[in-house]
Amino acid sequence: MQTQQENGQLKRTMKTRHLIMLSLGGVIGTGLFFNTGYIISTTGAAGTLLAYLIGALVVWLVMQCLGELSVAMPETGAFHVYAARYLGPATGYTVAWLYWLTWTVALGSSFTAAGFCMQYWFPQVPVWTWCVVFCVVIFGLNVISTRFFAEGEFWFSLVKVITIIAFIILGGAAVFGFIPMQDGSPAPGLSNITAEGWFPHGGLPILMTMVAVNFAFSGTELIGIAAGETQNPHKVIPVAIRTTIARLIIFFIGTVFVLAALIPMQQAGVEKSPFVLVFEKVGIPYAADIFNFVILTAILSAANSGLYVSGRMLWSLSNEKTLPRCFARVNKNGVPLTALSVSMLGGVLALFSSVIAPDTVFVALSAISGFAVVAVWISICASHFVFRRRHLQSGQPLSALQYRAPWYPLVPVLGFILCVVACVGLWFDPSQRIALYCGLPFVALCYGAYYLTRNMTSQEPEHVAE
Repeated sequence: MQTQQENGQLKRTMKTRHLIMLSLGGVIGTGLFFNTGYIISTTGAAGTLLAYLIGALVVWLVMQCLGELSVAMPETGAFHVYAARYLGPATGYTVAWLYWLTWTVALGSSFTAAGFCMQYWFPQVPVWTWCVVFCVVIFGLNVISTRFFAEGEFWFSLVKVITIIAFIILGGAAVFGFIPMQDGSPAPGLSNITAEGWFPHGGLPILMTMVAVNFAFSGTELIGIAAGETQNPHKVIPVAIRTTIARLIIFFIGTVFVLAALIPMQQAGVEKSPFVLVFEKVGIPYAADIFNFVILTAILSAANSGLYVSGRMLWSLSNEKTLPRCFARVNKNGVPLTALSVSMLGGVLALFSSVIAPDTVFVALSAISGFAVVAVWISICASHFVFRRRHLQSGQPLSALQYRAPWYPLVPVLGFILCVVACVGLWFDPSQRIALYCGLPFVALCYGAYYLTRNMTSQEPEHVAE
């Protein structure tokens, strides 16, 4: 037992359905449920559709790169390991901390949001009580075993997927008059999409909202994180990537089309959730209760994925000998308990910051979180570019790769450029510019911390990595 714990070996217990739902569950969340109304009000209906199409292209490019890397080297920690190997150990270390912070902040905000959801039904119970309850539930799902976590995430995600499908079908039927509007008004057709012109505010708002769109798509890269705990990764990962991207495009583009067609641009962004507004327009009974439940499952799903990912990032950093080796120890079920516990503590601290200092500390953390996702995608594209080049330089044939990204080097180069352009777009939006003010110094801090701590961790006794 002790030997297994020292080796820090994780178990390969995830199946294809778990991997697909883990990725879908990480993506279908607050970005889609809440940010879409803001994007419609900023860019217009056609601009929002174009922004999400560009976002879908970026996701496809990044996932092709990640697919080739993760099938060739299925490791827990995935892209930070690849960045360390092909871009330099300091870059890999920085990518890991950026991604850890992304999900830890999401963990804290998720518990707060879940508490507010429960107050809808139990207004007399304080939010902090529900935060404690959900902390215990999510920690329990992750600690028991990876398989138990994956099963919980499968059912959380299934609720969201069924809701999105029902929304697209019912909303689409209302758009074209197959379901009457509740107030008796005629079916809107495409009138709301074309009413204000194709791009009422020009093209710049599309650039400004690209990070928000990319953040809405973030979570697809969880496939790479879970590769090290997946059965038959060379078979499962390609299937998961293909099905996930196809479903995301259908879900996101279909959802945005229905929202844009049913909600006039002037009303979008005013309502707290554009989905509830649509349900009310088509006369769905108990719309508020139904959607409050769906939002709750979405939030718990995000928290479940967040704790899993942040724990695996600390485990991977320790496995790569850039954190103390205690973080790489696992229990008898193959769960990195220390790494999960510290990540949970980080989520609780983020929760406190969202209550105590929402306008300072938490805003800064959230800004770094959005910036970090795109920075991680940049590292994936760059790592794949170097990986393929070294593979060819070593004289190995392309046929040795069980999964190959098409059109190399166009795919990694275009993915890299589009992600950089999205980061540049932050500068043109004063409300999002704080992401650069906070994110860039944080990156510099991580590089500095790597070189300061490298000697300390390298002096520790060696432990065997998987």
